[in-house]
Amino acid sequence: MLVIGIAGKELAADEREWLQHPACAGVILFTRNFASRAQVTELAQSIREAAPRQQLLCVDQEGGPVQRFREGFFRLPPLVRFGERFAADPEGALALAREHAWLMASEIRALGIDLSFAPVIDLGRGNRAIGERAFAAEPATVAAFARSYVRGMREAGMAATLKHFPGHGSVLEDTHFDAAIDPRPLDVLRAEDLLPFAAGIDAGAEAVMMAHVTYPAVAPEPAGYSPRWLRDILRDDMGFRGVVFSDDIGMAAADTAGGVPARVAAHLDAGCDVVLVCAPKLVREALDSLDDRGPADTARLTPLMGADSRDWHGLAADSRYDSARAALSGPDFRVA
Repeated sequence: MLVIGIAGKELAADEREWLQHPACAGVILFTRNFASRAQVTELAQSIREAAPRQQLLCVDQEGGPVQRFREGFFRLPPLVRFGERFAADPEGALALAREHAWLMASEIRALGIDLSFAPVIDLGRGNRAIGERAFAAEPATVAAFARSYVRGMREAGMAATLKHFPGHGSVLEDTHFDAAIDPRPLDVLRAEDLLPFAAGIDAGAEAVMMAHVTYPAVAPEPAGYSPRWLRDILRDDMGFRGVVFSDDIGMAAADTAGGVPARVAAHLDAGCDVVLVCAPKLVREALDSLDDRGPADTARLTPLMGADSRDWHGLAADSRYDSARAALSGPDFRVA
């Protein structure tokens, strides 16, 4: 199955055609697809109407530097702000993170979009792509936040996606632009980076997104298309039974698998359920590569479809909406 990116703020003719392909299971939206709440709500509806089967509509609305929809939305602080509070007030920090999760997910669900790919539970250890998107550097602290954040998202009717498995925070390279190699052995990874993922899985997270990072002491290929990571460790050892997403195969670190068809095949054959193809220029080739694989099993994605169907007016009438925004509007949470 593929989740694809589209180019603009309304569906083009070729994109309507893409939605007919049996391997197309959803669409991921970006800032390029957003003008206003009304416009993106209409776009979401037009995608659903154009497709012959149920589509999973997604976005990255983490807060801080990664918030695709901003105008008309609460400016969500980055996750690192909660980690900064944790040492002095762990219970308060965890409660605020839960409200952040609920608020983020509630606004996205009010648009008719199913899923925001969150939370980031990589360790905050200097990675160029992660930065303030991470809660903290300490595994036990991030594990506690993983549980709290998953709970808040689920209270808003949204499934949680733990990312980026098995941990992207302890290497410096940004996999959008460079290959990333983490030489640590599996026993160290289990005690550190994998700890928050174990906590999130235990809390009931429905999905995991893979990292384009190679861990040569564990497997020769990047984790996103490694049977060792996907089947032996995530599925068998950690007991995860939910949906596994690749990260975007248009990123530089994904090209070690070859061209677009090879990247798609490598991820699916290793055990990914869904491959993200975020760049519209890659979508046609990715879809064509799956012509012989048969229709996507979109029933696999049913647990990720949004559960709360209220619109923005219904959200605004909820007293928790006002209280969550107030709690996250203090001087420590101001966003530039």
